[in-house]
Amino acid sequence: MSHSPILPSGSAPLAAARGEPSYVWRAGQERRLALINRYAPLTGRRVLEVGCGLGMYTAQYRLRFNAEVEAFDVEFARVAQARATTPHALIAAGEAMPYAANTFDVVIANEVIEHVTDDRATVAEMVRVCRPGGRIVIFCPNRWYPVEQHGHYWRGQYHFGNTPLINYLPDRWRNRLAPHVRTYTRRSLLRLLAGQPVQIVHYTRIFGGYDNIIARAGAAGRLLRAILYALEKTPLRVLGLSHLLVVEKQ
Repeated sequence: MSHSPILPSGSAPLAAARGEPSYVWRAGQERRLALINRYAPLTGRRVLEVGCGLGMYTAQYRLRFNAEVEAFDVEFARVAQARATTPHALIAAGEAMPYAANTFDVVIANEVIEHVTDDRATVAEMVRVCRPGGRIVIFCPNRWYPVEQHGHYWRGQYHFGNTPLINYLPDRWRNRLAPHVRTYTRRSLLRLLAGQPVQIVHYTRIFGGYDNIIARAGAAGRLLRAILYALEKTPLRVLGLSHLLVVEKQ
């Protein structure tokens, strides 16, 4: 189910409302960059990063692919830091992107739409600013991943960290425990594109980078990651961390 994230009363940490951006560049980020470039080639393209965080990915688009990059985020402090590597980063919301229609060759939202106020409007804006023949890349949380990574609320208090099995609960219970973040089934994700002039180029589910686990567990962590990546080629990819959806504007 897609719902608007409405936080309980009282102050909520930024991690609850917006998620955590990439702070360092590791194997997990490297893999996502390779996936983006595989399905939406970046070299010399005009690229928009939706919800750019601290600008970790936008810097790589510019340095590696000589892409013309623009980006935005709703958080002032994050945009201020992103501007160190992405001068054209703006403060804006996904539901009202400050760009002309048919502007970008590639539009990317990497774990962002689950946090916006209106995910359908944000996806519609992504389609609007993408040029015909351009591609849109979306990563977002998979409902069937066994762990909710955005923390949870209990009796009005936010608890940071990974919580198992929350997303397996019926919507009315799941959304009381995690009202601050959406998670998607394949059907609910594709529903956001209903009526939009796009065609699916690629869809799958992927597991994460697990760099923290590898840093602690060494070879055992690397073995775990290898097993999970192998599962992406089987029906068990339904348990993956994230959806990867690539569409082309018609």
